[in-house]
Amino acid sequence: MRPYKTVKHASRIEFTLNKSRFIGRCFPLNSEEEALRLLADIKKEHWDATHNCYAYALGPGFETARFSDDGEPGGTAGLPMLEVLKSRGVTDALAVATRYFGGVLLGAGGLVRAYSRTASEAVCAAGIVHMRPARRVEIRLDYARYGAVEGYVRQNAGEVHCEFAENVGVSALVRQERVETFFKEIAERTDGRALLTLLGEAYLREEEQGD
Repeated sequence: MRPYKTVKHASRIEFTLNKSRFIGRCFPLNSEEEALRLLADIKKEHWDATHNCYAYALGPGFETARFSDDGEPGGTAGLPMLEVLKSRGVTDALAVATRYFGGVLLGAGGLVRAYSRTASEAVCAAGIVHMRPARRVEIRLDYARYGAVEGYVRQNAGEVHCEFAENVGVSALVRQERVETFFKEIAERTDGRALLTLLGEAYLREEEQGD
C-alpha cells in the first residue's frame, strides 16, 4: 500500500473569461464506470454547451488516466486538466470543465490557462483528503482501565469504534508507521493488561488543512 490523495466531496465553481462561461466540477471516484456515468450526466445537463472537457485518474500511482479536449484544439483542455490532478497528487478523482463560448477566441495559451484554472479551482473547492496506509487494531481491556486510554486513542487513531460488553472492545485505524508506538503507549497506560491485536490493512482518511 502507498499513500495518495483524493478529493473530499463533489464541487462546482464558475467564472467568466473573455465572455466565455466556464463551469468546473470535481468528483471523488471509485471506478472508471462511475467516471463515465458522471460524464454522461453532465453532458446531458449541459447538452447546449460548446465543450465538456474532462480528465480523471484512478489508482495510487495514476494507473488509469484519461482526458478529452471535446473539440478544443488538441492539448489545450483535457491534458492541462490532467496535469492539475497530477501536480496536486490527486487521484481517484474526475475534473470536468464545461465551456459556453462567448465569441472571443482565447488562443492556445489562453485555453490552457483557462482549463487549468477551471480544474484547479474545482479541486480546491472539493477539498483534499490524504489516504494513509494504516492497520486496523483491536484493543480489549476492562472498564477500570478504559479511561486511561480513551483520550489517547481518539487523538492518535481514526475510525474509532467502541463495544461495551463484559469488557471494552476498541477498534481503530492507526497509521502504519505509528502502530508500534501506539501499542507501546497502550500497554504502558494499562500496565500491560490490555489485549492488543493487529487486524487487516486499510486506508486512513485525513483531511488536508487549509483546503
